[in-house]
Amino acid sequence: MEKTIWHFINSGKCSASFNMALDEALLEWHSKGEIGPVLRFYEWQPATLSIGYFQSVDKEIDMDQVNKYGLGFVRRPTGGRGVLHEHELTYSVIVSESYPDMPETVTEAYRVISGGVLEGFRNLGLDAQFSVPETVQQTDDLKKPKSAVCFDAPSWYELVVEGKKVAGSAQTRQKGVILQHGAILLSLDEDKLVSLFKFKSEEQRDRMRVSLPEKAVAIDRLMDRTVSVGECVEAFAEGFEEALDMQLEPLELSVQQLEFVRDIERKKYANDEWTFKK
Repeated sequence: MEKTIWHFINSGKCSASFNMALDEALLEWHSKGEIGPVLRFYEWQPATLSIGYFQSVDKEIDMDQVNKYGLGFVRRPTGGRGVLHEHELTYSVIVSESYPDMPETVTEAYRVISGGVLEGFRNLGLDAQFSVPETVQQTDDLKKPKSAVCFDAPSWYELVVEGKKVAGSAQTRQKGVILQHGAILLSLDEDKLVSLFKFKSEEQRDRMRVSLPEKAVAIDRLMDRTVSVGECVEAFAEGFEEALDMQLEPLELSVQQLEFVRDIERKKYANDEWTFKK
């Protein structure tokens, strides 16, 4: 039986607003049947703090610190918490809710899609596992996160190695299409990350700074060699092909498609009205 063909895009380093606009455009085209399901990899230039759709900039983000570090800043179309995109590979999956064997529930769809991330880590030689809360308290913590920082704790079916979070993902569903994207950490600057968020007290900030290395870990601290972005792209592309039993074929965007992306970018993700609306 022939495998389903998925489109594959490796965008490389792009601006924050372009990255989010392209993910939205891919969702739009897939919803109209103009393209098939997509796996995309990308990076961020400059390094960027992205926040979840529902997060409050005023309450949660220290914009002085964001500007001090010269970071990009963008609001994602997906939920979740703040992520510093600096030394990482980001993936996005765009696939119909009606895709064969795709679970209806958000949590179980995470499990299926994140299987590609799981296999990618294993392709790098890491013993990655899905996170599954073991207690009622852990389940409650997932529903009501204690901080605005994404890597403060793993959510259902996110990836952990040695009990520490190694990738954070977020999902939205629009027009019958699932968009899931996530950050695969190559390296993590905990001090910089923690400095970008507001806390009720400096004591609380210090506790986060101390506890974060016990909760999250990057690839560079799990391996005794340097892993390049290119090696990760290959490992995770193969991981998605294996987990979702599909075959990737490169997709080149047309001039008209790129113009559509730029239009979304101007109207939304590069627009302060969108970024600072909460």
